[in-house]
Amino acid sequence: MAIDHIGYIFFQGLMPFYLIGRLSFPLFVWLLVQGEQHTRNFKLYALRLLGLAIASQPIYQIAFEASDLNVLFTLLTGLGCLRAARLQPTFQIPIWLGGACLAEFAQFNYGAYGIAMMALVGQYKPTYLWWAAWAMFHGFTVLWWPSPWQALSGIAAIAFLLASHQRGAKGRWFYVFYPLHILVIWLAHRLAIAYYPNSFL
Repeated sequence: MAIDHIGYIFFQGLMPFYLIGRLSFPLFVWLLVQGEQHTRNFKLYALRLLGLAIASQPIYQIAFEASDLNVLFTLLTGLGCLRAARLQPTFQIPIWLGGACLAEFAQFNYGAYGIAMMALVGQYKPTYLWWAAWAMFHGFTVLWWPSPWQALSGIAAIAFLLASHQRGAKGRWFYVFYPLHILVIWLAHRLAIAYYPNSFL
């Protein structure tokens, strides 16, 4: 993720940085799914994510000159869908469709695509059926996503196979990294422009 954002802010989305960055969102989704399953205080987890999403928004908009809502809002919506689907499994399909519509119409980063990925990762099992669904999902991504290279995010699922599925050390700092690293990269870019105004920056 940090490599992707360095490439976007410093080098106008230079392709090698962009390609590496495609791996980040599925890993965030995987960690969110694990967090929802293992958290001892779901409300606090959700409130922490909401607070960081709100705090990150002005940094996100300035750094990327964006008009949409940052990815933490997408993850928060997915978190709510994961918990609701767990509590009401009979209504999983309308729950996920509602989350996808919200993310799309409220202009969350990754939109319905992000929610659909969370639904799929939330059902992860190391079976041929799941891997076939994962491959099909990323195959369709090539057809309708603005950049066909987004399909490379499917490679990140290799990490799912390597996961121990055991509760690890607490990482409350993890989501804080999102706004902080964007702010640091943007400030570094501003300083670079100030000191090297004639450079490619």
